[in-house]
Amino acid sequence: MNNAGVNRDRMRDRGFGRIINISSVNAARGQAGQTNYCAAKAGVEGFTRALAPESPAKGITVNAIVPGYADTAMVASVPDEVMQKILDLVPLSRLADPREVARCVLFLASDEAAFITGATLAVNGGMRMG
Repeated sequence: MNNAGVNRDRMRDRGFGRIINISSVNAARGQAGQTNYCAAKAGVEGFTRALAPESPAKGITVNAIVPGYADTAMVASVPDEVMQKILDLVPLSRLADPREVARCVLFLASDEAAFITGATLAVNGGMRMG
């Protein structure tokens, strides 16, 4: 059994847990040259939706956060002309601060989010709505 299974079993034993998966805006919109990444992130969202109904009876919520492009070292390596094309797709016209994504994780892990499960929380500056 992998770590996720072990941790889920521990959550079940405690009768409480929060599983928060991280996907990507590109799971739904795709990105040329990133087929494997987009497919994997789409799988994360499907996994979230499939696991969520199995877990509430044991006090576990399962959600996904779907960030857009964030100001990270990985994104910093994107050439300027490509970055401008990306920013043109973001209604807020900027990259996310990683702390904005982290605050969403903290919220979903909190007691205030106890009634949220099976959800995907878009944190993408309006890049993908719906």
